[in-house]
Amino acid sequence: MPDPQETGSEQISTEAPAKAEIAEAEKKAPRPRKAAKAQPKRSAAKNTAKAVVSESASPAAVKAPRKIYSARERTQKLGQIEKSISRGESIKSATKQAGISEQTYYQWKKAATAAPESGELKDLLALEEENARLKKQLAERLRKENAELKRKLGLN
Repeated sequence: MPDPQETGSEQISTEAPAKAEIAEAEKKAPRPRKAAKAQPKRSAAKNTAKAVVSESASPAAVKAPRKIYSARERTQKLGQIEKSISRGESIKSATKQAGISEQTYYQWKKAATAAPESGELKDLLALEEENARLKKQLAERLRKENAELKRKLGLN
């Protein structure tokens, strides 16, 4: 009859290699990848650079670069939104239809009203244009007089 202590040690020795084999198999098997964590917000410049680099990413994950509108485009969008609002639409739906955020709408509206609407600006621009024209005329007359004086004195 075998000794009980020996039997236990045999079982342990047979189980130990099996566990070692399982551990090796687990080490060699590739680990499952974790789901991508939400990344912290970065500045617009970094987002656009990342969007260009990672073209293989899903379209929903890639954020489009910021659009910079010209003054004419801004006034067109503001006019479009004002028309929508006058028809009874909410500001939220009107801005969404125009393709800008509400915050952008309010910033543009504030900037547009800050510019003077009166004729003072037009008058100032007209005066500056007239001033430039008069300076050119004066310069021409002085050149003619200077050339005439040189001719009379025989310096030419």
